[in-house]
Amino acid sequence: MDRSATAIWQGSGKDGTGNLTTESSVLDNAPYSFNSRFESGSGTNPEELIAAAHAGCFNMKLSFVLGNSGIIPEQLETKCVVTMDDGVITSSKLILKAKIDGVDEKLLQESIKDAEENCPISVLYNTKILVEYTLL
Repeated sequence: MDRSATAIWQGSGKDGTGNLTTESSVLDNAPYSFNSRFESGSGTNPEELIAAAHAGCFNMKLSFVLGNSGIIPEQLETKCVVTMDDGVITSSKLILKAKIDGVDEKLLQESIKDAEENCPISVLYNTKILVEYTLL
């Protein structure tokens, strides 16, 4: 399976602008710039997209891991905070709120650890991954 996205950038690193388009067209010429990445300008940025990918990937992996134990989550809501310092991603923090009937604490903790370590985005990272969770 291959997935693709295309980035176009025009101009200098600070004053230039770009856009991103995904194969699915969910992003279709979505703007990004220095301001949207390092300040509060409109548009997206690579770190925001990485955070979305990590949160989504983690949720799906956790659902699969729990499903292997016969547990189907009602809802998994994960916020991901990607931290970048001096041009390097230093951590990815996953904050999970889970509605799961019939799961015991030990199984939940083991499943979260499995998803944290083995979702494809986690495997891709070369940084510290932190997970906090609340069972609703």
